[in-house]
Amino acid sequence: MKAAPLARALRRHAVEVLVHTGQHYDPELADLFFDELDIPAPDHALEVGPGTPNEQLALIIQRLDPLLASERPDLVLVYGDTTTTLGGALAAAKRDVPIAHVEAGLRSFVRSMPEEQNRVVTDHLSKLLFVPTDVAVANLAREGIADGVHLVGDVMYDAALLFAPLAARREGPAAYGLETGGYVLVTVHRAAATDTREALEALVEVLSAIGEPAVFPVHPRTRHKLEQAGLWDRLAAIPGLHLAPPVGYLDFTALLVSARAVVTDSGGVQKEAYFHAIPCVTLRDETEWVETVQGGFNALTGMHPQRVAAALAGAAAPAERPAYYGDGDASGKIVSAILGRGDG
Repeated sequence: MKAAPLARALRRHAVEVLVHTGQHYDPELADLFFDELDIPAPDHALEVGPGTPNEQLALIIQRLDPLLASERPDLVLVYGDTTTTLGGALAAAKRDVPIAHVEAGLRSFVRSMPEEQNRVVTDHLSKLLFVPTDVAVANLAREGIADGVHLVGDVMYDAALLFAPLAARREGPAAYGLETGGYVLVTVHRAAATDTREALEALVEVLSAIGEPAVFPVHPRTRHKLEQAGLWDRLAAIPGLHLAPPVGYLDFTALLVSARAVVTDSGGVQKEAYFHAIPCVTLRDETEWVETVQGGFNALTGMHPQRVAAALAGAAAPAERPAYYGDGDASGKIVSAILGRGDG
């Protein structure tokens, strides 16, 4: 989603060599997004596949290193806070290739969180840091990072504007026999919510507490964990909960814009909800997207059923939405900064 608008802008002015690590190895997730968002086919596929974060990180570095030697890029561009982000940054740093980090400066201030580890290290290795918000600029300043910081807005907002007309043509809630405003949309995938039996049992309790129709496109990893724990049938028995296979960005957006509210542990979905003025309940105790909480668009509940139910009961998005994430042209500003035309 982040690459889709930026690749369009970048390829008008530079040669982009796209590397797909295969960290997200399920074709239901990876291939679908490339196809429907018209992202250019990867020039290189590392086929890292499943494994622990350390195993994936080692393979990404090992397989990316010879590509850096042969391609000799002027810049390595990495996105977000995944294992791929950190692997790309480490491999480039060891080759002394400048790094540009899209979505830099975000902090949850929970260092045990894998995503926090990835983005902190990547930020400190990067030459160009493309930040989405004023808060992210301040986070970097506190860590002594000022050079190369560019406040550009959020490329995901670019994507939301770019693809909203296509999403509007999708079936949305009608595919589940539901009406606009008559259901809650659920997403859960983070390790903290799925890696232990206790966390999975808490998830089942949370979803039971929603108490109204809900659609849950289940991440393959989440489903596998639930099945391993013997909890899938309990989840499937929750009244009103529609368990669905993973959906692409356009179908997901169609479900999101018609939902009464969204319940999620995803950082990206918190923003998507804000972009479309849908109230959000976040199953975490912290968020990188603090603006959404401070502005009343997002409630942090953790994995506590009563808090989730209470947040949903009072869920309503404020009428005014400040431009927290820019003007929808983060991609253009990033390209200008890369080409040395200013900081946007």
